[in-house]
Amino acid sequence: MTLLKFDAVLFDCDGVLVDSEPITNGVLRDMLEESGWKLSSAECMRIFIGKAVKDERAQIEANTGRPLTEDWMLRFRERRNEGLVRELKAIRGAVDAVAKIHALHQGRIACASGADRFKVELQLQKCGLMPYFKGNIFSGHEQPRSKPAPDVYLAAAAALGVDPKRCAVVEDTVTGVTAGVAAGATVIGYSPPELGHDAPRALLATGAVHVFTDMADLPALLG
Repeated sequence: MTLLKFDAVLFDCDGVLVDSEPITNGVLRDMLEESGWKLSSAECMRIFIGKAVKDERAQIEANTGRPLTEDWMLRFRERRNEGLVRELKAIRGAVDAVAKIHALHQGRIACASGADRFKVELQLQKCGLMPYFKGNIFSGHEQPRSKPAPDVYLAAAAALGVDPKRCAVVEDTVTGVTAGVAAGATVIGYSPPELGHDAPRALLATGAVHVFTDMADLPALLG
């Protein structure tokens, strides 16, 4: 199956380019338990996948009975970053797929993430992806609204000088698909069997036009 031809391709980062969700969620689960909210790894994934921790403040405070302070967030980011530096790997096949798509679209690709810029750049650098995205990295933390709002995808399309309707977006969560659809882009869902990604049915129900399970298939899907 080949989808429509696109003028640019916009990638989510966590769970699409880098296998960071198990690491980040492991740190989050541990710190929430230390604060009084005990969750299994699967429960923590289900609640927080695709979302910024700071945007879930009300839920965290309700379940821990404590305020979510800036000091707590700082310690979370420090522990998360240590884990990423120690353990992070690229999604299988992602580096090769990105290299092919970068060449196919004459460099008109971007990384549009809901995460903070430091994390996104750390991850792309560690996994050998920075050469393809340098200068075209967008963080939801720097937009008026983060995902599921479309702002980060609209900013990426504008910077590339491309109509969002002529963009393909690659996402692995309902939150991200919602953002891509709201931007007017064509969203392709990535849903491999491993933990850390929303199910194909959920991505399709949210508006993804197609779901694939192997990054090696993505360049052909984009024509």
